[in-house]
Amino acid sequence: MISCLDEAGFDAAVDDLTDILHACVHDGASIGFVLPFAHAQARAYWQTQIRPEVQSGKLELFTACENSRVLGTVQLVPAVMPNQPHRADVAKLLVHPKARRRGLGRALMTALEARAVALGRTLLVLDTRSTDPSRILYQSLGFQIAGEIPDYCRNPFDDRLEPTTYMYKALS
Repeated sequence: MISCLDEAGFDAAVDDLTDILHACVHDGASIGFVLPFAHAQARAYWQTQIRPEVQSGKLELFTACENSRVLGTVQLVPAVMPNQPHRADVAKLLVHPKARRRGLGRALMTALEARAVALGRTLLVLDTRSTDPSRILYQSLGFQIAGEIPDYCRNPFDDRLEPTTYMYKALS
């Protein structure tokens, strides 16, 4: 089941969201964090960076649940600049490593796209580490490659830089 969380829903899901982020980083996801990465750091990210954005309505947080547990999440961030009322960013598509290959990422992205259309957004933009499997998922969902930036992000395990790919999708 895919849901868009309000503040109360966020508070109820924060433990699961923390577990997902922590597990994904330890599994090698390039989502802005590097090892060592403590469980408390994952919780702080959700509480201090994401909760205020959900509360203010600047960000929409989608979750995928099974058996009352959140197993995946993605963020829709509508652009706020006056010259970009048609655009939104996709951020932090995360599926717990133990719940992958079940279609949760695709379901989350489908719900996010439907919400973007409902908000009148006609362009989605995202970036992903060029070697991540998520790039293949995004392409299968119709995202096009805009370009690649070398040495964009640090590998979560090693002290080396890796490229990221910027992608976009025009919504009808």
